[in-house]
Amino acid sequence: MAVVVFNVNWPRAITQANKRALQRQVARAQDVTVSSMACTMDKVLGDARTLLERLKEHDLAAEGLIEQSGALSQRVQGMKEVGNALPDKHTEETSEIQELLKFKPHVLLAQENTQIKDLQQENKELWLSLEEHQYALELIMGRYRKQMLQLMMAKKELDTKPVLSLHENHAKEVQSQVERICEMGQVMRRAVQVDDQHYCSVAERLAQLEIENKELRDLLAISKSSVKAAREESSQPTAAPPPQPGPHE
Repeated sequence: MAVVVFNVNWPRAITQANKRALQRQVARAQDVTVSSMACTMDKVLGDARTLLERLKEHDLAAEGLIEQSGALSQRVQGMKEVGNALPDKHTEETSEIQELLKFKPHVLLAQENTQIKDLQQENKELWLSLEEHQYALELIMGRYRKQMLQLMMAKKELDTKPVLSLHENHAKEVQSQVERICEMGQVMRRAVQVDDQHYCSVAERLAQLEIENKELRDLLAISKSSVKAAREESSQPTAAPPPQPGPHE
């Protein structure tokens, strides 16, 4: 009669082997997830740095535009003061200055309007890029949450505290990046509003200058006619004065 010997520790050895294999698979999955998230976060941070540099360049361009507008207003004011201070005798010089007042501000304002349009186009492109980055961040976070959920389901029997802490740290870091990008978006909105307001003020100033230029031309025409009449009167021979009426007449 044969005697069959059963090993009591055989199921326990199988369970331990399965547990080791599961731990190795989970460790590999965690390494792959962490490496992919590190590459993605590096790319997002690099894009954020590039966007920040472009915003700095935009701020410098806006400051230069403000300085140019201030210099333009001072130049127009100086031209206006010079036009008002000219005497009536120098009519030819007055006409030349009026021509300068007529054409020069238009050229400068046209150049400034072109710069404003270029800045507005650049703001639109930056805003579209910002929206694309936000969409990419949301997509990355969705995939990251899905991978972390799968990892957590695979590690039910293992300690989950390190994974949770890692997930929280990554979530906080990504949230901080999203908040920074949102702040950049607010700054860009404000810059666009300031550019629009500045464009309206420049247009209003141009209309006011045109009205003032028209009034100055009218005053110049009146002064020319009065000077011409005075010259004609002085060139005519003096006639005898009419008799003065008596007190009883």
